[in-house]
Amino acid sequence: MHIEANKKVVQKSDKEVFDFLVDIKNFEILMPENIDKFEVLDENTFRFALSGMPEIVLRLKEKFPNEKVVLGAASDKLPFTLTADIKALSENESEVSLSFEGEFNAMMAMMIKSPITKFMETLSTNMDKIS
Repeated sequence: MHIEANKKVVQKSDKEVFDFLVDIKNFEILMPENIDKFEVLDENTFRFALSGMPEIVLRLKEKFPNEKVVLGAASDKLPFTLTADIKALSENESEVSLSFEGEFNAMMAMMIKSPITKFMETLSTNMDKIS
């Protein structure tokens, strides 16, 4: 299953966006308002829960300086990745594209597509909060 959020233009350099996203604790700032839990487990891993959804543990899997940050599920039970592609538009402006990639059976995909799409759009919208 592949889901892409709308691209987001951020008034920050590609380096600032990258540095923000590789610092795991900053994801709390990007989370939706209906977050029930956010906990940093180590420098590369965090756990979060949204109302009505199971807890998810994400781990920083790959980072390509100023270009891409890839987070993945810490558990192999539901393998998926969340990727942020960063493109410099100017010295102080970047475009961020978020994509979700996961392998799920048809029933699971049907159940999670809508909540994951909303979640991705919220993360994208909240990119304005990057400091």
